[in-house]
Amino acid sequence: MMAVFLLRTFVVLLQLCFYVWLTACTTPEPVTLSGDNIICFGDSLTFGTGAPRGKSYPDRLSALIGKPVINVGIPGDTTARALLRLERDVLSQSPRMVLITLGGNDLKNGVDKKIAFKNLRKIIEDIQAKDALVFIAGIKLLFWDRGYEEEYEKLAEDTGAVLIPNILGGLMGNEELMHDTIHPNAAGYEIMAHKFYTAIKPYL
Repeated sequence: MMAVFLLRTFVVLLQLCFYVWLTACTTPEPVTLSGDNIICFGDSLTFGTGAPRGKSYPDRLSALIGKPVINVGIPGDTTARALLRLERDVLSQSPRMVLITLGGNDLKNGVDKKIAFKNLRKIIEDIQAKDALVFIAGIKLLFWDRGYEEEYEKLAEDTGAVLIPNILGGLMGNEELMHDTIHPNAAGYEIMAHKFYTAIKPYL
């Protein structure tokens, strides 16, 4: 049992090292950002379902960057419902960087991926119209993906949003890092926070 735990931990650490290496080897294009706030916008993965209060990934990210982060995650949110609250929760909050976890509930609910990613594109473009930088977390689910992983990649390429691929990679299936089959625990959200931190660090 200990050997399995150590192996899983080693794999996760390797993935984190890869993210750090990738960022170090990639020089981001200069961007002009307006706004003041870093906003985490999304579903239960943003809200922090599965972890104690104060242990969500936005909480851990705030500690890593040493400044407040606004958490507007709502459990169960779909891309359609997120689009309806975009103005209130993001656009009106002086966004500078917006970190998105959306699409998982669309996938779970059987929403046509064309509709889901049309909504996501609208969300991203409306945020970018505020001269804010968008980071979007991709999802990869073996045997149940329905092509979502490729759609995240295409969306990021088309819009210029920064993609964090397979945000739950190294977490799903690891009982030491997951609260249930979908949601990380506090340790898992810590790893998610580091993935987002690695992506946004060059722009801070």
